[in-house]
Amino acid sequence: MTTIPDDLKYTRDHEWVRSVGNGRVRVGITAYAQKQLGDIVFVELPKVGGQVEFGDAFGTVESVKAVTEVYAPLAGVIASANDDLSDDPELLNDDVYGEGWMIEITPAKGSGTDGLLTAAEYQAYISE
Repeated sequence: MTTIPDDLKYTRDHEWVRSVGNGRVRVGITAYAQKQLGDIVFVELPKVGGQVEFGDAFGTVESVKAVTEVYAPLAGVIASANDDLSDDPELLNDDVYGEGWMIEITPAKGSGTDGLLTAAEYQAYISE
């Protein structure tokens, strides 16, 4: 059974979102997504300061099985990117909800997490 932390929000594209203060949210991929991909060997992230729209691809994750895009769960400005993933993409294999975070977004006005799934809703979604 995949761990699904209760304090996060989720997308149907298997990203998670956590409020980190200062008006920012942190984004990463879920353990379910990581398990489907297998061992992750490369991560490409956007430049800080760039704009992102809800649903737009903001980066890619390459595993031994596939290359997949990662999608923005809300609109805003890229406030931070986890540069550690460039040198150590295995962080996504080892600590997907912690050190394996990908970006932080400062949400655009009117863009929030209200439309995202709760942990229970995400669990039901991936169980279908």
